[in-house]
Amino acid sequence: MDHYIDIRLRPDPEFAAHQLMGALYSKLHRALTEIDSSNIGVSFPDVSADGRRLGQRLRLHGDVAALQKLTARDWLTGMRDHVCVDETRRVPDTALHRSVRRIQVQSNAARLRRRLMRRKNISEADALKQIPDSASRQTDLPFLSLRSHSTAQSFPLFIQHQAPTGVPTAGPFNTYGLSRTATVPWF
Repeated sequence: MDHYIDIRLRPDPEFAAHQLMGALYSKLHRALTEIDSSNIGVSFPDVSADGRRLGQRLRLHGDVAALQKLTARDWLTGMRDHVCVDETRRVPDTALHRSVRRIQVQSNAARLRRRLMRRKNISEADALKQIPDSASRQTDLPFLSLRSHSTAQSFPLFIQHQAPTGVPTAGPFNTYGLSRTATVPWF
């Protein structure tokens, strides 16, 4: 993870920044899936101090070969008018390291009960006993609204930036550029 590329959203009067970031991230996910990448990570350098907003910049992290493999594809088709893409740069030697991961929040108890009823063929009363309304969880984490290509259902992708550390940790990244174990440079 010695290089990075910044992609900034341009202001657009027709689309909110979170909509553009969702569209950009969907395209990135498709591209990472197509090239079967496990060595490109992402971060959001402009994430707000309270961690509730991702900001308007997406940073791709990797070695030069991995980033070149991605940029060789025309994965930004349809987004070029909405983004500014910086050239590939070397990570500063003073960079800290940070884990950026997906957090799955089971926030809707009613939906969980319906799913349990379908899967286990149980009554609504039994499902309510197993999953009370108090099982719903709330989160202040920022998220991107994405649509699954396999099921066509929309879902929120909650993203958590862990506290920065001075020690890099290697590991694989998923096709969203996120990892439960690996870190990306933070500067």
